[in-house]
Amino acid sequence: MSRLLRYLTHPQVDIDPDVPVPEWGLSDLGRKRAQLFAGASYLKSTSHILCSAETKAMETAEIIAVTLDIPYTVDEMCDENDRSATGYLKADEFEEMADAFFAEPEKSVRGWERAVDAQKRIVAAANTFMQDHLRDDILMVGHGGVGTLLYCWFAGLNIDRKHDQHAGGGNVFAYNVSERAIVHGWRPLEECL
Repeated sequence: MSRLLRYLTHPQVDIDPDVPVPEWGLSDLGRKRAQLFAGASYLKSTSHILCSAETKAMETAEIIAVTLDIPYTVDEMCDENDRSATGYLKADEFEEMADAFFAEPEKSVRGWERAVDAQKRIVAAANTFMQDHLRDDILMVGHGGVGTLLYCWFAGLNIDRKHDQHAGGGNVFAYNVSERAIVHGWRPLEECL
């Protein structure tokens, strides 16, 4: 019997430059999208959730866990790449930094965590959780950067932003744990309802 790991990026957040990025919460739209996804038959076989310790990911995981009546585990190893060296960046500057993060995975760009280190961390978290839940379909809830790094690892691809999620968050990919193969790449959660 095949086991699946699905990875969901948190949907839209309330952006507040005066609040540290890891503490941003879901916006009304993000919350509505998470609630919509929580009721999808796509998740019916899910029995455990692993999520980042960032507020937006925990809020997303809690919405889904409550709807499915399943537990969720919070793990800082699933947090987004550490960007605290720069803090909040306006959209254009952030996109330039994200491009550089993926383009030079073995370098720290302006103090950001290196992509290779963030990838090792998220892969270790996923592997540990899969080992702890050998018979279960699981959902990971996290972020676009580390989610893309995990996707690249599972798919056997070099780190590259061309494998990044669609803009806006609230995207999901699926990995067949038993066959060690990608089931599908990034899809907006609405395509999985």
